[in-house]
Amino acid sequence: MKKRVLSGMQASGRLHLGNLVGALANWVRIQDQYECFYFVADWHALTSGYAEPGLIKESAMDLLVNFMAAGLDPEKATIFIQSMTPEHTELHLILSMITPLGWLERVPTYKEKREEIKDKDLSTYGFLGYPVLQSADILIYRADYVPVGVDQLPHLEITREIARRFNSLYNTEFMVEPDGLLTEFPKVPGVDGRKMSKSYGNAIYLSDPPDVAETKIRTMMTDPARKRRTDVGNPEICPVYHLHKIFSSQDEKDWVVKGCTTAGIGCIECKKVLFKNIKTVLEPIWEKRQELLKNPSSLLEMAREGSRKASAAARETLDGIKDALGWIR
Repeated sequence: MKKRVLSGMQASGRLHLGNLVGALANWVRIQDQYECFYFVADWHALTSGYAEPGLIKESAMDLLVNFMAAGLDPEKATIFIQSMTPEHTELHLILSMITPLGWLERVPTYKEKREEIKDKDLSTYGFLGYPVLQSADILIYRADYVPVGVDQLPHLEITREIARRFNSLYNTEFMVEPDGLLTEFPKVPGVDGRKMSKSYGNAIYLSDPPDVAETKIRTMMTDPARKRRTDVGNPEICPVYHLHKIFSSQDEKDWVVKGCTTAGIGCIECKKVLFKNIKTVLEPIWEKRQELLKNPSSLLEMAREGSRKASAAARETLDGIKDALGWIR
């Protein structure tokens, strides 16, 4: 039997190039290798976006479109919506009863997001309990692996701790402690040089028309030392070059380094080559998106079918959990 993989994306805005490179492209690659469960995390989006449920619905649809446009195949992977599988919330409730408060307060992202997001009230039970719901998402499928970068391993550890605590409390080995499926998540710079992020407003979205994507790349910041065409630059401090590292060939990267450090090429020339390469990656996604958007009802039916399949697998796990608890069922 194939090992099982679980991963999801929060429905908190449109997907961008960083999401594609950092996660979605990898999901597509591994769907032949593992039994994969991929989901739209709309309950998670509610923890900070509870005041804008309409935006969550729009984002959920955008995720589904991009999942399929990028190459996920419902014949190979189970693609579903979190809120359509009620077993997630049931296990979340059970796990919340045994998870120590201190574990949640020490999760790195809890403090980071509280400090970073100033325009929303995050002093809620749901926001504090986000890691418990995340753990329920993983444990409900008894997932063997969760795709993560090395820096995300600490976030997975609380799931492993909750699984161990459950097994210890109820003298069972039923809960599977998931391992990280280590993948390379390159840092994708946004148009302003910071990490590409929806919250920074610096992203190139998969839903951007080609002319919009081209304009964003053409106006990207570069090495500030290159004020004139004749000024030499340093590619390593240029966000455009860091995108070249992801999307361009070795010959093209060498051409950029030589041209930039000798003022042999201008920034516009450099950006034109970059857009050509990004366009090659995004063009089939753009075309597939247009196809999918013509028939949203078919897309929703695919998600409903995937959710039914996910729910059946999750129900088996809940039955085992209730057996471990000794409950009547």
